[in-house]
Amino acid sequence: MYSPSRRNALKKIVAGSGIILLSPGSLFSGPRKKDRLGIALVGLGYYSTDLLAPALQQTKNCYLAGIVTGTPAKAEAWKKKYNIPDKNIYNYQNFDSIANNPDIDVVYVVLPPSMHKEYVIRAANAGKHVWCEKPMAINEKECQEMIDACRKNKRSLAIGYRLQHEPNTKEWRSIIKQQSLGKVKAVNCAAGYRDNRTDHWKQKKEMGGGVLYDMGVYAIQGARLGTGMEPIAIVSATTSTTRPEIYKNGLDETTVAKLEFPGGVIADIKTSFGENINFIDITCEKGIIKVNPYSAYNGQKGSSPLGEINHPYQVPFQQATQMDEDAMAIMQGKPMIAPGEEGLRDIRIVEAIYKSAGSGQRVKL
Repeated sequence: MYSPSRRNALKKIVAGSGIILLSPGSLFSGPRKKDRLGIALVGLGYYSTDLLAPALQQTKNCYLAGIVTGTPAKAEAWKKKYNIPDKNIYNYQNFDSIANNPDIDVVYVVLPPSMHKEYVIRAANAGKHVWCEKPMAINEKECQEMIDACRKNKRSLAIGYRLQHEPNTKEWRSIIKQQSLGKVKAVNCAAGYRDNRTDHWKQKKEMGGGVLYDMGVYAIQGARLGTGMEPIAIVSATTSTTRPEIYKNGLDETTVAKLEFPGGVIADIKTSFGENINFIDITCEKGIIKVNPYSAYNGQKGSSPLGEINHPYQVPFQQATQMDEDAMAIMQGKPMIAPGEEGLRDIRIVEAIYKSAGSGQRVKL
């Protein structure tokens, strides 16, 4: 080992020769890039509990670092189950202090749609990247405010469209994009299930309820991704319910709409909380692509004249893949697969469908 006097002498010799001597610490004085991003889940309902948290045990590029909940019992249970330190557990009152926590890189908002805007903006203002579950918000204005807040804070924003990360969906989208079966002529897409709950946010208009906001977004995505285009008009739309005691004040249990795309391409969509429906048929010049189920958590299987579309996997593969790909995009500084603008486009269509259903008229987009 060098003595202090020898070390000082060496510094003088090096300085005299014009060589700059760096200490080991100064070589790493800049911020270190993380190998994995820390995720904080905001809202610990079914989707976080049964799907996102288990998926975060499988991810390679991110991990469950923190939680935000208004229920102390949930906080204690998650703390024990996932070994979450106290300093990474927040409630809705002290949420903004997450800005001071370097363990948290991304805030994933998994709350009712009426709360998305507030917590996306608060997370962005806290300097965190943001992932937000669909539907993005309850109107186009809120979506834009969320996008603007993330842009102002130079943070990324991704919407939780798991299917855009899913291999079967990627395969049939590739067929459409490459026009392997010629141009698309028509799309028919349905997404729904029998929901027997009566007091969930999906049955409360003020919280962003109604089937079109929830399962309807999958049908809208099917129309948009299936044509590879953006709609130019809502030709017609109807909303209905067979259970007015549950779906009150005009809240839709079932919605049917006809969307017009450039070139006269028509997409028929249906979404319902009253029946189990889940498929997409894409009619092309050289045949039909069929996928059934289309938007389930697993079991997707499709066919076309080009052959079978079948990439099997187990739950929660979709959620793990989505979060891994979004985390990698953040670390590499690349665009999100499903950015905020993607969510805004769907909500604009949701609002237009409701307008058409209310007026009985064609609505231009």
